[in-house]
Amino acid sequence: MIVEYIRYRIAESDRQGFEQAYARAAVPLGQAEHCVDYELARCADDPGAYTLRIRWTSAEDHLEGFRKGEHFPAFFAEIRPYVEAVEEMRHYEVTDVAGKGGSVPTLYAWAGGAEAFDRLFTRFYARVAEDGVLAPVFAGMHPDHPQHVAAWLGEVFGGPARYSTGHGGHRHMASRHLGRGLTEEQRRRWVALLTDTADEVGLPDDPEFRAVLAYYLEWGTRMALLYSGPNPPPLPESPMPRWEWGITPPYRG
Repeated sequence: MIVEYIRYRIAESDRQGFEQAYARAAVPLGQAEHCVDYELARCADDPGAYTLRIRWTSAEDHLEGFRKGEHFPAFFAEIRPYVEAVEEMRHYEVTDVAGKGGSVPTLYAWAGGAEAFDRLFTRFYARVAEDGVLAPVFAGMHPDHPQHVAAWLGEVFGGPARYSTGHGGHRHMASRHLGRGLTEEQRRRWVALLTDTADEVGLPDDPEFRAVLAYYLEWGTRMALLYSGPNPPPLPESPMPRWEWGITPPYRG
């Protein structure tokens, strides 16, 4: 991925037209398969200074794909009058220095941290042992399994790297499902029982948190089904998945 920054200097009389032109140009830009996302920002301290940030799948995709593709003519037709106002236009590579600030809590913190995830999975696997659908799947389960799964979900939800550093990371978790032949009934029961257990142990029940939890449970259990089946995909070499709030940040009243 590459980030393009374009800095503009726009006269006061042209600013409204400039923003309106980019609002129109955003339509073909947003349709381009090489565009990841974009944002036009106006400087609060110097209102004539604008910066357009576009993330492209690669610099080559931008220059050879987008600029020579079907969406560029409509995009350029809108912003052509402002080309002479460009002060800088460059591509930047993203470094490893990145992260989230503290204005929005992680899902891990919102849920209650390590204690909450340990409480959830300790109770969940106690219920699993008594469940007619799931008990056969976890027969002979290692006594530490609930804590391992708690470490996994805690890390996925923004907590410390307990699973990736101590238990093998994403690849290891996927490998634990190989050859297990899980069924759709078992997958659905796993989701339902864990959701019920989250209620029982007092995890946050606000719509925003539970929507993300439901999203994760659907993804995670469907991936488990794929890896447990007769034709599993290759084991992932990617880092641990990380879930965030998405379009519904935590509601604080």
